[in-house]
Amino acid sequence: MNAAARPPRRRYVALTDGFLADRHHAKTAHGVLRYSQDEVVAIVDPAYAGMRLSDVVPGLGRDAPIVAGIREALAFSPTSLLIGIAISGGRMPEQFRRHILAAIDAGLEIVNGLHEFLSDDEEFVAHARASGARLWDVRRVPPDIPLFSGAAYRVPQVVVLAVGSDCSVGKMTVMLELARAARAAGDGAEFVATGQTGIMIAGRGIAVDRVISDFITGACEQLVLSVDPATRFTLVEGQGSILHPAFAPVTYGLLFGAAPDLLVLCHEVGRDRIDGYDVPIPDLRTLARLYEAAIEPVKPAPCVAVALNTAAVGEEQARAAIRRARELAGLPADDPLRFGGADLWQAVRTAARRTSKYKEHKEAAPAP
Repeated sequence: MNAAARPPRRRYVALTDGFLADRHHAKTAHGVLRYSQDEVVAIVDPAYAGMRLSDVVPGLGRDAPIVAGIREALAFSPTSLLIGIAISGGRMPEQFRRHILAAIDAGLEIVNGLHEFLSDDEEFVAHARASGARLWDVRRVPPDIPLFSGAAYRVPQVVVLAVGSDCSVGKMTVMLELARAARAAGDGAEFVATGQTGIMIAGRGIAVDRVISDFITGACEQLVLSVDPATRFTLVEGQGSILHPAFAPVTYGLLFGAAPDLLVLCHEVGRDRIDGYDVPIPDLRTLARLYEAAIEPVKPAPCVAVALNTAAVGEEQARAAIRRARELAGLPADDPLRFGGADLWQAVRTAARRTSKYKEHKEAAPAP
């Protein structure tokens, strides 16, 4: 896996300088704030210095002071600096550099999910060597990923993969909410991280978008194989979309490498084209069938539920969108973040019961 054994709980300072209120570009910070077991003791974002997180981004389930720089953040005894953004191209904004250097000089661990690796930067490395700070480039992949072998077809767990209409529609959030609902229902489920934010939350995983193309399916297979055989459900974080001109290869790698038994289709309400490209997104029923047709010749997996991201609309509009999605797709639909994941989890669990794998696994390892 990409991460070494998880150290004791971190006390993060999240760096979002200029991006805190942008739910797409600050999704790394937002995801860690919402789901990680690690603490976040402060946010560095000069535009909101003196305010609190709950004033700027309410609803994340946590609060923290917002400060102008690392010097102020050190008053909260952090152990680590989280680079809290994910932007197109994965490049580091220029204004982040001074904050990172100050954190390294203070001896903080730096947790970086950008495509631009800190450990390849001579200045960062020199400062880290002097202070003893650890540089964790989350996207750096292990060097020994094998080719896909087919062993993923034989895992005992029911493997559920999130697939989407586009990037940044909430696939990680959906899988984390389903994992939470599964635990509440007494079902054994493990979230499998395939992107940088998911790895920070789970403490391990592989950023599949950094893997050489021939080995993407092998990387996805290794993630599935790493799950404890006693676990009943493996919930795999999805990436991209099969419609995305730039990122479809990663999506196909997950489809084939994770060897899912079930699919959950994720979509953001109001999005009708691939972001940044003039590619129309078809209706949900058509999109579900496209995903099913893509893998049917290799390992059939039905789409069993639709997870909507309704963050951009009010509650009444959200409920109406969910009703329309149910009618159009002919599948259970809900927004698991806004309304809880229990109903969607029940749909996944019901579909899983129809698989021979679930029956076999139930007999071998019943839920506690």
